[in-house]
Amino acid sequence: MSTLTPPQWNRSPPSLSRPMAWIGVVLLAVLVAVGLARWSGLDPRTPDAAVQWQRSLFFSDSPDGNIVVRDASNGQNVAQFAGEQGFLRSTLRALVRERLRERIGADAPFVLIGRTDGRLTLLDPTTQQRIDLESFGPSNYAVFASLRATSTPAAPEAAAPAANR
Repeated sequence: MSTLTPPQWNRSPPSLSRPMAWIGVVLLAVLVAVGLARWSGLDPRTPDAAVQWQRSLFFSDSPDGNIVVRDASNGQNVAQFAGEQGFLRSTLRALVRERLRERIGADAPFVLIGRTDGRLTLLDPTTQQRIDLESFGPSNYAVFASLRATSTPAAPEAAAPAANR
């Protein structure tokens, strides 16, 4: 007589382990919570801070491949970006793509908005599309931060000594 047990060919497949079942329950709960939040109209964005400054700008490609930035209020060149300028170009392409989709021309300027909390927003007033620029890191933020209007009136203290000469 043999003490070995015969092979069990009719074994049922292993069932889900308890940890996998709990992971499934948690994922389902998260999906239900997100669905309820969206359905109830909850806005996940933080409210915008007050506008500290804003500047209307036109962006155009020059024949030599540079990006030329003009102030919409007076038509003066504000800046010229040479080279590839990947972030600047891709940001503008995203906004222009939306204008093309809605069949809107390039007549309206984009608005660069500086907020009291230091955030920058590039807004297309024709499509209401916006890009919050601080989300892309400090070096990409700096590209647009350099377009802030730098002309400020001279301080009265600095002008007074010049008048006494």
